[in-house]
Amino acid sequence: MDINLDISAAAGLMIPFVGTALGSAMVFFMKNQMNKKIEKLLMGFAAGVMVAASVWSLLIPAIDMAAEQEKIAWIPAAVGFILGMAFLLLLDSVIPHLHLDTEKPEGIKSRAKKTTMMVFAVTLHNIPEGMAVGVTFAGALLGDAQITMAGAFTLALGIAIQNFPEGAIISMPLKSQGTSKRRAFAYGLLSGLVEPVGAVLTILLAGMIVPMLPYFLAFAAGAMIYVVVEELIPESQAGEHTNIGTIGVAAGFVVMMVLDVALG
Repeated sequence: MDINLDISAAAGLMIPFVGTALGSAMVFFMKNQMNKKIEKLLMGFAAGVMVAASVWSLLIPAIDMAAEQEKIAWIPAAVGFILGMAFLLLLDSVIPHLHLDTEKPEGIKSRAKKTTMMVFAVTLHNIPEGMAVGVTFAGALLGDAQITMAGAFTLALGIAIQNFPEGAIISMPLKSQGTSKRRAFAYGLLSGLVEPVGAVLTILLAGMIVPMLPYFLAFAAGAMIYVVVEELIPESQAGEHTNIGTIGVAAGFVVMMVLDVALG
């Protein structure tokens, strides 16, 4: 089944990218490197948003959709979730990238610059987010009762909110390492471009294989949870003041849950 991507849906796909762009633009307004406590709080907040979005916007609709299709409700959710985790594990093992406050790159060996590998690390975060937005808009455009257009926009808004600190977290350290403000901003934008691209590709795939939509939803959830468990939570809990990261998780989770229940 073909999906006709109307103007409103196309605009919705760009919402998370706008969040990244606005966050990256903080490089023009903040003089110094971001305070570590604020960084931990924002990392935790992003993790909380992603966990809540994975549950309310992806896994629960996947289970309900499978039940409507008269399938065993938990199978698509379980299989898709595991495949999503495995997919991000593969990307994490292959793509050369470097996390904040670390000197040892991950992935295959590469001669890429440190700044480039830091951008790759954030880009890796954004892949599952783009997939999540794409698959929810696909469900809404296909007219599935479990996913409304309001729900798809709510997820896009929630991810945009947590993309704002991610954009700042990538651009500010680059500036502090000697990169110009304009180039640091451009790197932040590039890291976010994967989201609308990934969203469109996911919509196209989901439209071709409609019965697989519950698997796509759970796949996106698994990919997002991988990023949370592998990177966001450890980074927010590293060193001192770990309770600040925990508070951020709670705040992000509640904000996304309220948005999804109230607006979705």
